Amino acid sequence: MRVTPVLAALVLSACGSSTQVTYEKDVRPLMEARCTSCHVEGGIAPFALTTYEQVSGMRSAIALATKNRTMPPYLAAPGCAEYADDQNLTDAQLEMLDTWAKEGGARGTPTAPTTTSKALETSLPRVDLTVGMPAAWTPTKEPDDYHCFVIDWPRQTDSYVVGFNVKPGNPRVVHHAIAFLFPPERASMVTALDEAEPGPGYTCYGGPGGNQSTVSWLGSWAPGVAPSMYPTDTGLLVRPGSKVVLQVHYNTAAAPNAVDRVDQTSLELALADTVKRKAFIMPWADPGWVRDHKMNIPAGAPDVRHSFSFDPTGFLRTISGGVLQNNAAIRIHGAGFHQHMLGTGGRLEVNKADGSTECLINLPRWDFHWQRSYQLASPRLLRVGDQLRLSCSWNNSAEFQPVIDGRRQPPREVNWGEGTGDEMCLGILYVSE
Repeated sequence: MRVTPVLAALVLSACGSSTQVTYEKDVRPLMEARCTSCHVEGGIAPFALTTYEQVSGMRSAIALATKNRTMPPYLAAPGCAEYADDQNLTDAQLEMLDTWAKEGGARGTPTAPTTTSKALETSLPRVDLTVGMPAAWTPTKEPDDYHCFVIDWPRQTDSYVVGFNVKPGNPRVVHHAIAFLFPPERASMVTALDEAEPGPGYTCYGGPGGNQSTVSWLGSWAPGVAPSMYPTDTGLLVRPGSKVVLQVHYNTAAAPNAVDRVDQTSLELALADTVKRKAFIMPWADPGWVRDHKMNIPAGAPDVRHSFSFDPTGFLRTISGGVLQNNAAIRIHGAGFHQHMLGTGGRLEVNKADGSTECLINLPRWDFHWQRSYQLASPRLLRVGDQLRLSCSWNNSAEFQPVIDGRRQPPREVNWGEGTGDEMCLGILYVSE
């Protein structure tokens, strides 16, 4: 058969149409998997991305934000470790979004949605206990409000938390939440903070108050984070008389009217009476930073770095409040990170006794507004003689200062502390026997 110019054009056109990037075939499934848990009507994001018209109108901004990896807000950089729920976009996905934006945002043939925002609002496989804010509360500070609520632990026997989920009472304003666990011997600390401030709870920022380096976490949540069953056969011990402090970060800019800000967030927990491996969410920082304020960040300095390395295995019983035993190897199942507004990044790694290094988490771009934990695809073993290394960086230049009440703050010398003008360098690790 003779190939005529007309026939060749038809063949090329057909091939081009089958490989063309379109919204329905390529972009929409990715948006539903990575974006619409936040970018939905009434969600925490400032605009919805659930229709072709909405996404197409923002296509250039989407391509740029994903290329810069500011969206989706999954801060763990590729190349450090493998995570159980890695939400980093692949190079091919980034190229696809860029191509679609540059080629004009073709829609393609409409098809039924593969998922819905409702499907993303799932619960734990089982819920054994629901606890939460003792009363509804309306945040008032703008554009961000940080408030801690004290929750009495209702069980009268030892229990292990094996699954954790946050149910935001008002998804429009609840930006993220962290549940801290105070054992009975430290419960009076937060009770006093609660009673010192009128209304439910008390104002908090970097942590729940007190010495955060000795307080463990029960779990954390941000929009788009799925309910989490903790690693198989592990659980967090909660003793009778403990207090749970739920710190909620409210984005009040998303709801200008007070009536639209009312919230009563709760926690869903899966429990067990016993577990094979006792676990602990372990805060990790240099005691000298906390106790002696040796984490100095000079005013005006654009790149300040501090690091700390230590073998924790000889002090596990003290660190964990008796949950773990001294001089024993521990399994690291997941890692998280915490700084304040001047933080620019950090890294957690295990420096092995044989000289090798295992990276746990690398956050080259810290963002206070997107705090979460990262569960490893398989646990790492920290043995006696290994060192757990934590590194942090900050920018204390004039251009990097936070804006408070409409005014950019002047640089000042900063050190470790709980306040909005203080800083932290805190690793958070889910570890077990």
